[in-house]
Amino acid sequence: MEFSAKQIAEYIQGIIVGDENATVHTFAKIEEGVPGAISFLSNPKYTHYIYDTQSTIVLVNKDFVPEQEVKATLIKVDNAYESLAKLLTLYEMSKPKKTGIDPLAYVSPTAKLGKDVYIAPFACVGDSAEIGDNTSLHPHATVGSHAKVGSNSILYPHATVYHDCRVGNNCTLHAGCVIGADGFGFAPSPEGYEKIPQIGITIIEDNVEIGANTCVDRATMGATIVHKGVKLDNLIQIAHNVEVGSHTVMASQVGIAGSTKVGEWCMFGGQVGLAGHIKIGDKVNFGAQAGVPGNVKSGQTLLGTPAIDAKNFIKSSIHYKNLPEMAAALNAMQKEIEELKKQLNK
Repeated sequence: MEFSAKQIAEYIQGIIVGDENATVHTFAKIEEGVPGAISFLSNPKYTHYIYDTQSTIVLVNKDFVPEQEVKATLIKVDNAYESLAKLLTLYEMSKPKKTGIDPLAYVSPTAKLGKDVYIAPFACVGDSAEIGDNTSLHPHATVGSHAKVGSNSILYPHATVYHDCRVGNNCTLHAGCVIGADGFGFAPSPEGYEKIPQIGITIIEDNVEIGANTCVDRATMGATIVHKGVKLDNLIQIAHNVEVGSHTVMASQVGIAGSTKVGEWCMFGGQVGLAGHIKIGDKVNFGAQAGVPGNVKSGQTLLGTPAIDAKNFIKSSIHYKNLPEMAAALNAMQKEIEELKKQLNK
């Protein structure tokens, strides 16, 4: 499909600088632009590419002022990255969507399927499971017995929703994602470790996206809950009875131990680790590899292990790299003091 600069600007409420009749049919990074493509510029590090890009249209922020001639037609918007996301969503929605149940899929006779669902080859829908309207299960995706998946959701290959668990509307579960596996519960005994049955469930609310090979364990009792609008990257571990507040985002390899409560609108860098049975407030930011052993109040930004205030961490880091020299200086001072004591005692 082709779209003109005028059509795009109307859709994203932008201002055209250049040819309003310029047309595009694909997307490209600004440094890899080709004729007929639309690109975007939001990071100043990439500004130099705009003067040579072959892309036909480039989205830029309204405060962008070119230092030399730009060949491409520009569309100025409040937030170029956000506008690109809207266009990519429109592009995805325009793709033809499969519906129907493939003969190689298994759907239990007691399962309930909504309208226009797609069940791909080797996908499985268990006894008394429910699948909402317009939801797609890709090859080898599994929805266990009595589990529920809402409308307009997508389960990519090998995504698994265990028995009795709940997934809301407009959710995306990427390949290998596991919802509702047993929590890590074992009681030590003289013979080893006795497994504690995990009889709770996992609840994923609406508009949640969960990355490839990410695991959200079921609760020992009650529910592990991921609230609406949460976005989880690949390779994340959410343990039993954890609660993640709405619109929180986590980068890859985050690990959250059992029964921890995370607030709304938090941001986690990669490899952040949270201890169990703690509470994190709203709008808390954790830098990559932060280790969090205790409760954190709302609105803080923390770095390091154990995690401390970001400004203090940066100040401490300056001294940390100088520790060898500081230790040598301290040892030298101790020797001088000892010599002075000896002289005073004569």
